[in-house]
Amino acid sequence: MNLHESEKIGGILSARGYVATENEENADVIVFNTCCIRENAEDRAEGNIGALKKLKAKNRDLIIAVGGCMTQQKDFAEKLHKTFPFVDIIFGTHNLENFGTLFDRKLSQKKSVIEVLPKEETIVEGTPKFRTSYPNAWVNITYGCNNFCTYCIVPYVRGRERSRKLEDIVSECKELIAEGYKEITLLGQNVNSYGNDLENVDFATLITEISKIEGKFRLRFMTNHPKDLTEKLVKAIAESDKTCRSVHLPVQAGANRILKLMNRKYTREDYFQKVEILRKYIPDVAITTDIMVGFPTETEEDFLDTVDLVKRVGFSGAFTFIYSKRKGTPAEKMDGQIDEQISKDRIMRLIDLQNNTNREQSKEYLNKTVEILCEDFDEKKKMYLGRDTYGRMAYFKSDKNLIGEFVNVKITKTGGISLLGEIV
Repeated sequence: MNLHESEKIGGILSARGYVATENEENADVIVFNTCCIRENAEDRAEGNIGALKKLKAKNRDLIIAVGGCMTQQKDFAEKLHKTFPFVDIIFGTHNLENFGTLFDRKLSQKKSVIEVLPKEETIVEGTPKFRTSYPNAWVNITYGCNNFCTYCIVPYVRGRERSRKLEDIVSECKELIAEGYKEITLLGQNVNSYGNDLENVDFATLITEISKIEGKFRLRFMTNHPKDLTEKLVKAIAESDKTCRSVHLPVQAGANRILKLMNRKYTREDYFQKVEILRKYIPDVAITTDIMVGFPTETEEDFLDTVDLVKRVGFSGAFTFIYSKRKGTPAEKMDGQIDEQISKDRIMRLIDLQNNTNREQSKEYLNKTVEILCEDFDEKKKMYLGRDTYGRMAYFKSDKNLIGEFVNVKITKTGGISLLGEIV
């Protein structure tokens, strides 16, 4: 999500004649698009902003802008301006699309421009984008979130859920395919609740309509909320020849008591039922997930419930996190905060379990030929790389540039989550 929003900021600046540079010493404009999901991300952002003070002193014409989730927090813009008075523009998530206007205003005046809208406005279409992930393209379908998980700051900084019109999304996807993009990832805090604020449209309908676009391309989406994964949606995925056979379904925890404290609105039994539906219609589906350990009051028994769920589902991949407090969330004030060492021990046990699962799953690829969308070239390994429809990464050699092409690769060696092969 943040990467795609940065592409919009880049597009706005590109439309004004600016070009990208990797050297901040040469930059005329530096923009921080911040995240505040975890406190350490916020600390890093503030450290990086502070490090530019000397550069600003050397180049008084340098424009420094800070936006995103971090600035959208209550009273944070004022704090940021007081701490870093050399920052020229401060904006929030609700007026990112209006960054060009704020930028133009700064060019015409000496004082800083600070504008953080208190609430979300209507969705703005047509913002230019400086895309940086070819052959992949990111497409927002929703903004905001209505779930209010007790550990999450997102609904407070991104506002309530809003869906783009189906025809606008399909039109953008058509343009991307015509431009040569080979994989589209639909983005939203909760993509499978798409359309709840619209009439006669839902995520299953959107998947079906995008799948009708002519041309060879892949369709992915993230992220899903288990409570909104319906049988209708799973059928639409199964019937689409464009949609990848991988679904990211964050479970967060395997203990019902913890799930309730998290306000996740489902039980472990509900989650198993969703997995059963997925494998009924898509038998070979690769399911990935997010898991948090060390949530307030989590006991060893609660953690072992999570371990049991991971073993029973057999995830193809898992993003694992240690719970960290976020100011302004209900979980911040909960009693029973878990000792850091206990959380570290639990996450290492969880990572070992998932790594073993990944290694066993990778072995099933040996000597098989899979279709890979070549995405990049690894300078260190001197090999091309890309993913299959299940999201598994493969490395291979080639004498010509294959980025953006579908290639058949025979797997000759397997590791943990990556594969090694040769073109056939």
